[in-house]
Amino acid sequence: MRYLPHTDQEIREMLKTIGVADVNGLFSSVPDSLVFKRPLDIPPALSEIHLRNHLRDLSRRNAHGEEWSLFLGGGCYSHYIPSSVSYLISRGEFLTAYTPYQPEVSQGTLQAIFEYQTMMAEILGLEVANASQYDGSTASAEAIRLAVAVKKRRKALVARSLHPEYRQVILTYLKNEGVSVEEIPFTPEGALDRPALKKALDRETACVVAGYPNFFGVVEDLSDVAEAAHAAGALLITSTPEPLALGIFRSPGEMGADIAVAEGQSFGNAMSFGGPGLGVFACRKEYVRSMPGRLVGETVDAEGQRGFVLTLATREQHIRREKATSNICTNVALCALAATITLALWGKQGFKELARMNFDRSQDLKERLAALPGLRIAFSGTTFNEFVVLPRQKPTDVVAKLVDDKILAGIPLWRWYPELAEGFLVCATEMNTDEQIDRFVAALRRLP
Repeated sequence: MRYLPHTDQEIREMLKTIGVADVNGLFSSVPDSLVFKRPLDIPPALSEIHLRNHLRDLSRRNAHGEEWSLFLGGGCYSHYIPSSVSYLISRGEFLTAYTPYQPEVSQGTLQAIFEYQTMMAEILGLEVANASQYDGSTASAEAIRLAVAVKKRRKALVARSLHPEYRQVILTYLKNEGVSVEEIPFTPEGALDRPALKKALDRETACVVAGYPNFFGVVEDLSDVAEAAHAAGALLITSTPEPLALGIFRSPGEMGADIAVAEGQSFGNAMSFGGPGLGVFACRKEYVRSMPGRLVGETVDAEGQRGFVLTLATREQHIRREKATSNICTNVALCALAATITLALWGKQGFKELARMNFDRSQDLKERLAALPGLRIAFSGTTFNEFVVLPRQKPTDVVAKLVDDKILAGIPLWRWYPELAEGFLVCATEMNTDEQIDRFVAALRRLP
């Protein structure tokens, strides 16, 4: 939107038209006690060149990914983004803060969304994917709301190994909807505790939610969890913070999941201080009318030409509020477009090869750390990209000391997991060079 300031003459004419003496008259209804009567306490205005220099100085205080070695994961991952992605999403046809289409005029955008849905459905192994949610956490909460609606039950079993911030969002979403949320513990292998799950499953359970991989990076076969959930009349929901793992591991749909959600940041979206994310959401076809968000479909016009239309939009903007499945009224279309372009550039083979590269790199780091004296790997299960390390020193001390070497070593777990207060989460991707890994291992070895 262009910024077009009004001239003084225009302002006088507008005020005269509405019968107000000056601009302050527009606020005459505001009580005098609430009127702010002194200048704002902000620095004076700067020229453009001075403002640029000031902002550049501020940005230098950040730990830039090109200067530091990042071993941070925990739901936001450092991956290479091809230059063509930022170029293409910056084109005028796409770059907007709002959903860039007016059905069904914007055929290019609708086709891009259609391609996105197709890619996500294939990756997650389910029949239908929507046109995206805000992020992985809100997608997880919306998945539970879907399960509660179709099963007409009020209980959700959530793995304690699910991303802890996803669990917080779930509790916030559901706290006023009469849905009880129970946590299922994890085993010494970092997997979902099956006996505890079977004990908690009952006829009030609408769904089981499990991380895949979970927050500790552990990847486990959830086929038996799906069978147990279905036997109790419940649905299995998988939540994936790092969907690149699905390039080499079985898809949620293949394991029997009914709904699969993920955080799509890994697909061509920058880390960018933790956001914005991209909520991926897919489910079985039988639940499509209860799915939040919207769906773009393919059709033909009166002349038989291929076209795309907004097919389902079970949200408040298009239907009555009481009939809506969610109050989600927009999505992150530009992030979804970035994911679509990235996945198209990779191709199926490139997707698999990159996933394998990430797996091998993190396995190499895990094995080298496990060989260091006094340092242990917390869980024995198979992991993708990240894993929990138990050092001899306090994790917060380890992370603080390695900052001197411009190494961000990982995420201490004490704030979410008191039982893992001695551990921290380490991540390695294709962005971590051999030299970075060598320096990381050497720095940990030097610690007393």
